[in-house]
Amino acid sequence: MKVKEVTLFGATGLIGGFLLDVLIADNDINKIKVITRKPFSVINKKIENKIIDFSNINSFSKTVENSDVVFASIGTTQSKVNGNKKEYKKIDYDILNNIAKACKENNVKNFSFVSSSGANIKSNNFYLQLKGEIESSILNLNLFSTSIFRPSLLLGKRKELRFGERIAQLIMPFFSFFMPSTYRPIKASLVAKSMVNISKLITPGFKIYHYKEIIKQSE
Repeated sequence: MKVKEVTLFGATGLIGGFLLDVLIADNDINKIKVITRKPFSVINKKIENKIIDFSNINSFSKTVENSDVVFASIGTTQSKVNGNKKEYKKIDYDILNNIAKACKENNVKNFSFVSSSGANIKSNNFYLQLKGEIESSILNLNLFSTSIFRPSLLLGKRKELRFGERIAQLIMPFFSFFMPSTYRPIKASLVAKSMVNISKLITPGFKIYHYKEIIKQSE
């Protein structure tokens, strides 16, 4: 299906940056609405930057209006919120849910967002449990088409330094062949390509994509 207009949340992140590159290069896409808190520095004739207050639930609905597909690669780290789990949840849970609700209100054809391998609402791990809660909440909205991407460790250079993650990026690829495919490190650029390719299929209902499916659909 030809996708004419999309909305992107999280364009300044690792996957989001690659998503933007793929979307700009895609001839099927005429307009990319990039939603940010601050002015966006990337300039392209396809891009329309909309600056909103992410803490205001009413800010989201107009941002996705007329979009065929909405992409979200939103997330934070414990260090950025000083270990405050309540603040962490505001970013990871609240923002994604508000985006999904806006998709519902505007009859967006497909909502594609990044979760995490191991996401499980019953997990004892705060991060994985939260990702599971996000998925469950969004699925309960019964959007026309929802695509959930569950990558494990992302390979790629971030703008900000995450020391522990950087060490893992250097070490983990050497052991990846001994790991279950679901937990293998994956290039963020491949996740981005897969998200765009899959979004064009507009498959009704919801589907979760792990390592093997992401790799296959990135070709």
